[in-house]
Amino acid sequence: MPAPDGGDKRRLAQPAVVHAVPPLPNPSTGSANPSASLHALWGYLHPALDHIVRAPTNNPSKAPAIDVSYHMGVHTAVYNYFTAQSDSSPAPAGLAGFPARFAVHSDKGKASGADLYEQLDRYYADAAREIFLGAPADDSALIHYLVPCFNRYAAGAQSVSRLLNYVNRHYVKRAIDEDRGWLRLADVLDAVARTIREDDTREKVQKRLRERRSEELRKWGFREGDPPARVAQIEAYAEAASPPDRVVPLTAVAYRRFRLEVVEPLLAAPKLKVSKGGKKKRPPPTNGEKPPLPRGRLARAAKELLESKGGDEEERRRLAGELAIALRTVGIRVDHPLRKKLDKFVPPEEH
Repeated sequence: MPAPDGGDKRRLAQPAVVHAVPPLPNPSTGSANPSASLHALWGYLHPALDHIVRAPTNNPSKAPAIDVSYHMGVHTAVYNYFTAQSDSSPAPAGLAGFPARFAVHSDKGKASGADLYEQLDRYYADAAREIFLGAPADDSALIHYLVPCFNRYAAGAQSVSRLLNYVNRHYVKRAIDEDRGWLRLADVLDAVARTIREDDTREKVQKRLRERRSEELRKWGFREGDPPARVAQIEAYAEAASPPDRVVPLTAVAYRRFRLEVVEPLLAAPKLKVSKGGKKKRPPPTNGEKPPLPRGRLARAAKELLESKGGDEEERRRLAGELAIALRTVGIRVDHPLRKKLDKFVPPEEH
């Protein structure tokens, strides 16, 4: 990941120049079967993940590749591992007259693939935390560090999602069908139930559920009449904004962890000091006005970026726009004050 060195801030916006990273070769496993257990599978996957997500590169928008034979080996190992789990795990019992998403799950055994999915979530948490711990102490350098770091992390997450697409198709899709996705029936049932009458048809109830889902998506920019591609993108923002117990596609898992481990700590305002009497101390008023509440580091850094004089105005606007896209991607809602301030710098083609 690019790291600040205290030098020119414009230079910090670009990652250190490194030689092109060659594709990572397929590691030798000897006679060992990488799909025999989660431990064996993870030992086989882990070098690929580190190469794709963490290896230095001179192009933060493109993740380093792995050898074709390694790619095929990963796909085969994951497929065999899931198949072995499926053969030994009973299917959840369904409820009569209801679709699969209302299936009853037992805590005695997790669905096939759940252990690998959770391991990937932990991996992204560690990778994101590493970025957070590497952030510069100087607010003026923070955004110059954060934007290329996020771009590199996002490129790696997208590449891993393609590499492990079988996890999305086999585990994530099924979990969503079983009502374990970002928006669950229980999330909307209370609101919908208040509008349902005893003589309502099933179609009316389903229509109200769809309307409620649209209401949730509006928090991330959904508008009636949006084309399907934009609706899918907005739902990806909502998936990244979901709590960690919700099953979402692997790219959303990565973005969600970046939000939880990097963005939210940087957005958090410092706590006010408590006086001896137990009251929180506020800054003294200025010019008879109420003092502003403390801001989080990222808000302070954005203010400094946008209000700084001199230098490259176009570069500052680019950084502000890319930061806005990053906040949107990891699930920060459209009504967040910092997003409102930065969204005006997003290029028209990115809206």
